[in-house]
Amino acid sequence: MHIGHIPLANRLFVAPMAGVTDRPFRQLCKALGAGYAVSEMVTSRKDLWNSLKTSRRANHEGEPGPIAVQIAGTDAAMMAEAALYNIDRGAEIIDINMGCPAKKVCNKWAGSALMQNEALAIEIAQAVVDACAPRNVPVTLKMRTGWCQQHKNAVQLARAFEGVGIQMLTVHGRTREQGYKGHAEYDTIAAVKAAVRVPVVANGDITSPEKAQAVLAATGADAIMVGRAAQGRPWIFREIGHYLATGEHLAPPLVAEVRRLLLDHLQDHYGLYGEATGVRSARKHIAWYVRALPGGEAFRQHINTIEDCAAQWQAVADYFDALGASMDRLPPADADAGADTEPRERTDEQATY
Repeated sequence: MHIGHIPLANRLFVAPMAGVTDRPFRQLCKALGAGYAVSEMVTSRKDLWNSLKTSRRANHEGEPGPIAVQIAGTDAAMMAEAALYNIDRGAEIIDINMGCPAKKVCNKWAGSALMQNEALAIEIAQAVVDACAPRNVPVTLKMRTGWCQQHKNAVQLARAFEGVGIQMLTVHGRTREQGYKGHAEYDTIAAVKAAVRVPVVANGDITSPEKAQAVLAATGADAIMVGRAAQGRPWIFREIGHYLATGEHLAPPLVAEVRRLLLDHLQDHYGLYGEATGVRSARKHIAWYVRALPGGEAFRQHINTIEDCAAQWQAVADYFDALGASMDRLPPADADAGADTEPRERTDEQATY
């Protein structure tokens, strides 16, 4: 599979999630079988580009390609400028956010709110494509099925986006009105796939290898995108890849391997965020890893009291050492794990995740 001229390792993608898909998390998912990962969204507001949060999001040091950055905003010229800003910092693919349902984003008419204003949505897509074309950088776009149940316009917009040069479309199988509630539907994604020639990616409620296979079959999509189910379970990508290739399940990972993965992840995380922010922002990742494990809830509460990175790292090491003494492998995954834990994306650079 390709995005424009750029080849991808496979058709298993990591969804952009604010406060989650930072560089350490993207690198981990790629190492564990994801063929493509999109960054946390970067605001198109130029006055925020020098903030610490944006500088971290635009940091791709050591990250294997292709480097994909999602941008969000409501002004076509500003979005074009934001695309160039990120290309100058290593982006090889630009993704436009028209899928975020968060009120903080939609109240400013960004994210999925743009689906209510089709003319503006198309204008933004055209401006970003025109800005990226001289740099030979493909532009992709993520959207929802529509604003609400009564106004599903993903198919019409998909045709228009393809017409202005968007080279891949990702569709989350919910309306903005649904947020993350209820169940994703895949008929609209199938209709988008039938309406355009560019690659289409299916997103929403893909929590297991069986579900991944079923969604690909139901939609005819070229790829799938996994979000919440990868939180604390980044090896889901190799599990899906193995199942799609063989029809068989991989055994759950060894406790010793998960210990190593998490401890390495934490070191990378601390390196990006520093001591004060790193110890706090790592808590959610640790909680996701241990939520279904013996003593996980008590350990999560303990982790929330630790204010030092070295002490936090050692606590995690000790927890998994104790766990490894009682079991060799993690218990089988709950396919619905994380179903209600997706972070709400934000563009406010002062927001705390």
